[in-house]
Amino acid sequence: MIRSMTAFGRAVRTGTPDGKNITVELKSVNNRYLDCTVKISRMYGFLEDRIRQYVQANGISRGKLDVYVGVEVVENVGMTVDIDRALAKSYIDALKALRDEFGLADDISVMSVAQNRDIFNITKPEEDAERDWLVIKPVLDEAIAAFLKVREAEGERLKNDIFEKLVKIEGIVAEIKTHSEEDISSYRTKFETRLKTLLADNAVELNPNMVLTECAIYADRVAIDEEIVRLGCHFKAMREIFTSDEPVGRKLDFLMQEMNRETNTIGSKASNPDIAAMVVEVKSEFEKIREQLQNIE
Repeated sequence: MIRSMTAFGRAVRTGTPDGKNITVELKSVNNRYLDCTVKISRMYGFLEDRIRQYVQANGISRGKLDVYVGVEVVENVGMTVDIDRALAKSYIDALKALRDEFGLADDISVMSVAQNRDIFNITKPEEDAERDWLVIKPVLDEAIAAFLKVREAEGERLKNDIFEKLVKIEGIVAEIKTHSEEDISSYRTKFETRLKTLLADNAVELNPNMVLTECAIYADRVAIDEEIVRLGCHFKAMREIFTSDEPVGRKLDFLMQEMNRETNTIGSKASNPDIAAMVVEVKSEFEKIREQLQNIE
């Protein structure tokens, strides 16, 4: 299943058995590699690495991914809050000094001091660590499932769009092949006619072998059969890659480079302005596909 790197997923669970409301959100944009940032309150920071590894284990391999885990404690179970009295005293003394030195209003209150969260020590039993994970994990699973569903839907849309462009390109390449064959076929007639006219003025007989040799050299110089065949193989390979269940973005990037290389070679060999114009059109469609591939995981 092809997946886009741009997606969003969210899950919410309220009133968990240990008195919490859990919110998990995942959102991602394009990135060459996986860059996963987990945002979770400091109280549950010990789960950050575990969440990151768990997300990656669920098949998310590319994209700049932000994972937000919000834990609202509705009822404290086995949790205590203590005051760091030494720090609190230092903080209050600093506020008083600031007030006296600058003549500020004396509005030091419990609420203003409490804004400094560092003066509180929040402790929770070590044995709660696994319980917290087991509470967050089902919500994380739900958010990941929603996130992947969006990625897959967008990936399917991208695939269909790319396939439409691929069909158009194949049609243009077929026209290029026809024009090239017609050019090579007509070159002998044109060359032979010009040569006969030139030699007739000097009463020189035309040498058929010379004509054949010149035509063979020209055909070898402008022939694009190999490039056309390789492009056909690349088109087939692209369709096959899209059937893979693995991340395919990098493979498709490489394949696009190869297709551009073959198209550039065709363009360099083209002496027919119609072929040159069609090569430009093919490259334009390739660029549109390349932009779409930047979204694929």
